[in-house]
Amino acid sequence: MKKRVIGPQPGPQERFLRTPADICIYGGAAGGGKTFAILLEILRHINNGKFGAVIFRKNFNQIMNEGGLLDVSRELYSRIPGARLQMTPKSVWKFKSGAKVSFEHLNNDSSVLAMQGAQIALICFDELTHFSRYQFFYMLSRNRSTSTVKPYVRATCNPDSDSWVAEFIEWWIDQQTGYPIPERSGVLRYMVRVSDKIIWGNSVEELVSQGIDKNDIKSVTFIASSLEDNKILMERDPSYLANLKALPEVERERLWKGNWKIRPQAGMYFRRADFHIIQESEIPKNVIQWCRAWDIAATEPSEGVDPDSTSGTLMGITEDGKVIVAGRINVKIAAGAVENLIVNTAITDRARYGYMYTVHIPQDPGAAGKIVAQRWVTLLQGFDIRSDPVSGSKIQRALPFAAQCQHGNVYLVAGAWNESYLNELEGFPDIKHDDDVDSSSDAYNSLAGNSFNIKGLL
Repeated sequence: MKKRVIGPQPGPQERFLRTPADICIYGGAAGGGKTFAILLEILRHINNGKFGAVIFRKNFNQIMNEGGLLDVSRELYSRIPGARLQMTPKSVWKFKSGAKVSFEHLNNDSSVLAMQGAQIALICFDELTHFSRYQFFYMLSRNRSTSTVKPYVRATCNPDSDSWVAEFIEWWIDQQTGYPIPERSGVLRYMVRVSDKIIWGNSVEELVSQGIDKNDIKSVTFIASSLEDNKILMERDPSYLANLKALPEVERERLWKGNWKIRPQAGMYFRRADFHIIQESEIPKNVIQWCRAWDIAATEPSEGVDPDSTSGTLMGITEDGKVIVAGRINVKIAAGAVENLIVNTAITDRARYGYMYTVHIPQDPGAAGKIVAQRWVTLLQGFDIRSDPVSGSKIQRALPFAAQCQHGNVYLVAGAWNESYLNELEGFPDIKHDDDVDSSSDAYNSLAGNSFNIKGLL
């Protein structure tokens, strides 16, 4: 039977597996085959019975998610004779020789203390920007080996301008454009860490000449990748590139073009020029669902206090996917008045727009959030009540709606409220109050099918 050869794709993935660097960071854009490359790196040592590696993710879910680290490892390692996956008490692949690779997570800085005493020949960080500088350098102290393998570190990442990683690899990045410098990709530099300060050199000799012990010096490189380098993914899923192009500008620059300098700022998510202004009489007849989503203020207005507003955005979606923003309420009122406002607005909305109408209420995490959600079910009996536990950053929650706006798919019904609404959206995220952004994001996410009915949850 013909043997099936498993190996890297030509280009950056191959260079990643060939580099002699003590520390190599691989990435710069989405879809470059980064996780697969790390799993391939393990295979060079599976006949060494004393070899051990650990691949870290930020949290346990990132290991277990559909299509995540564990699933990709199954696709690769299950083809190797004698390889077996042990799931308890943690996920560990063991190979015929006795070599093994463990999947671990480091939720916070104190998590690294569980690694005290560990000796790990190969340490891998999948998505290094999710980890702190402290976690990375602490784990370097665990990078040692009793096997014949010289200890080394491999990491992958997507760009994050605010991460410590952006500063760490700045020599490989054009500081004007934010894009990787092609001729520096894979080039070795040398570093030593003294009193938490990194001293860089272009050679070992350069650092030794400064009185630095040769044994303290580590070689480092960064290898840039892009979706276009992953020919297999491009063939299997040609639509993936279109998905990246459809992202809002900031995420598109990061995940498609590998930009390390781009930052969220006012006008980069929402621009008034992207909205089509229509009259109420022009609302399409093929709207199939309406949703009023609320962002409820937690602080009551009082003298000398500038609290958030309670915001409710009314949004509809048509059969062909057009998004209609038909109204918005934004008021600073006491908590007791909020319940009456939401109930009365729901009655008015449904009388106007029919029964294809839902009310979306944010749900705080934990048991208290479920109790509050149950109260809304009682207050709004007869209505379709939907809720999502609040999770992720405000920017992450806003991305789907921002993408629709930037691609000219959002229609705004003309009204006196338009100016203040658009002012807030354009100012996001550099504004104090973003209640309309939150309610608009939740309304769109609910319409797009990203929420669930809390009646089935409680």
